[in-house]
Amino acid sequence: MSETPVPVVLAGAHGHGRSHLRNVAALAEEGLVRLVGVCDRAPLAGSELAGHSGVEQSGDLGALLRRTGASVTILCTPIHTHLPLARTALEAGSHLLLEKPPTATAAEFHALAEAVAASGAACQVGFQSLGSAAIEAVRSLIADGAIGEVRGIGGAGTWVRSSQYYARAEWAGRRSLGGVDVVDGALTNPFAHAVATALALAGAQREVADDIELELFHAHGIESDDTSCLRLHTPDGLPISIAVTLCAATSRPPRLVVHGDAGRITLFYTLDEIRLERPGREPETTVHPRTDLLRNLIEHTRGGAPLLVPPEDTAGFMAVLDAVRRAPDPLPIPAGMQRVTVENDVVHRVVH
Repeated sequence: MSETPVPVVLAGAHGHGRSHLRNVAALAEEGLVRLVGVCDRAPLAGSELAGHSGVEQSGDLGALLRRTGASVTILCTPIHTHLPLARTALEAGSHLLLEKPPTATAAEFHALAEAVAASGAACQVGFQSLGSAAIEAVRSLIADGAIGEVRGIGGAGTWVRSSQYYARAEWAGRRSLGGVDVVDGALTNPFAHAVATALALAGAQREVADDIELELFHAHGIESDDTSCLRLHTPDGLPISIAVTLCAATSRPPRLVVHGDAGRITLFYTLDEIRLERPGREPETTVHPRTDLLRNLIEHTRGGAPLLVPPEDTAGFMAVLDAVRRAPDPLPIPAGMQRVTVENDVVHRVVH
């Protein structure tokens, strides 16, 4: 007999939450899950729940969990709400798929870990890139000496985000809101995967670096950073440098480059694609499968499959986020160093 579909509640159904709604629908077609509730301040229209039946909607997560008995909660709400809502789900005995970044401060991250341990429930953090088999493939290439001795890891991200991106929510582009930390910056949210994946490639995802250097800037009229650079050293001394901007002329797939003394490995982490380049040889490109994090969470709760992204595997990333939180306010990029265009009242900024 096939197992009964797992009842799921989605908290935060708009914005990025819609991708979770689509994913739940796909898994529901397989009979793996069943959407039983949506928690959002703005309820979804009936047409947005097509294919789902008997879905309750409420702005009160605790009450919704009590009524539905959901076994899993997907939490895709603003960053500064993660800890209190995670506690609500865990206290209700619901396993948790928690969007990245897991919390807005290191102190909140420790509190989250304590809440998970006390509840006995499972928590998976939504770094989708860490579900990719490409990460282990890169590690294997390194271990096999494919590029010789590793000298460092670099990362680059160039995306296009307009003023509309920051106008979508009151917390977007904020370092804090009403005295509460938010830390919605380029390195900590849109390019958080670059940071977390680089640490995973280095085997330092659970380590806390103590020499994190940051350069934080903004072209848009926001509090947080949209153009930034990070440099740290892992505990064994490997340097990691990542430079990103949301003010590019063109969006390109972000990449991480593992530099060796006999070649380099480039990982396009949004594409699960690896390019191996060595002197005197043709480049080799491979594409790898990715495991869905909700599927993995359910397999973990049913049969003990290892979680792909437990909270402890994001400790290194959280050290970076907290360094960004404690850093001086980002500096504005001078007008002469950017190009500004306006179309239908939407402002586009390109940093030279």
